[in-house]
Amino acid sequence: MNSQTLVAGVDEAGRGPLAGPVAAAAVILDPKRPISGLDDSKRITPHRREILEREILDRAMACAVAFATAQEIDCINILQASLLAMKRAVERLGIAPRHTLVDGNRCPELACPVEAVVGGDASIPAISAASILAKLARDREMLLLDGLFPGYGFARHKGYPTREHLAALRELGPCEQHRRSFRPVRELLR
Repeated sequence: MNSQTLVAGVDEAGRGPLAGPVAAAAVILDPKRPISGLDDSKRITPHRREILEREILDRAMACAVAFATAQEIDCINILQASLLAMKRAVERLGIAPRHTLVDGNRCPELACPVEAVVGGDASIPAISAASILAKLARDREMLLLDGLFPGYGFARHKGYPTREHLAALRELGPCEQHRRSFRPVRELLR
């Protein structure tokens, strides 16, 4: 395996919600086992994401998912928590990448060279793959939290500030999974 192949793609999911963790994934694709149809997870149907996830897990040289909690988000802010989750995901890869490409305009500090790529989730297959894994991992986490914290509708809105979520927040108050540093939650706590 040559060093050209050891490029990790990294992306996160869940920066905008009012509740739950931010998720990040890192993927090193195998050039000998290409996956067709990779794209930004937001541009793929839920059913197609599930199919692609199985292909990624089956064909990638390495992949990993990591989280930063709501409490970490409140302590260090959403940007730093996203970078922390990305760093954790890269460090959990079974293979150390020689280079890492990150979706967006900010990079975590890593042991290898790292480069930010704006729009990378739609243009670089390894980042697209990471975007799919991060989205599905976070969605599953929100389904679990829906069972632990009933009444908020986490399974439906995944913690995003929908009308339903804001109404539940006003009625029930924040739970331990709510990001207290985010304005709608912070204002309710006053």
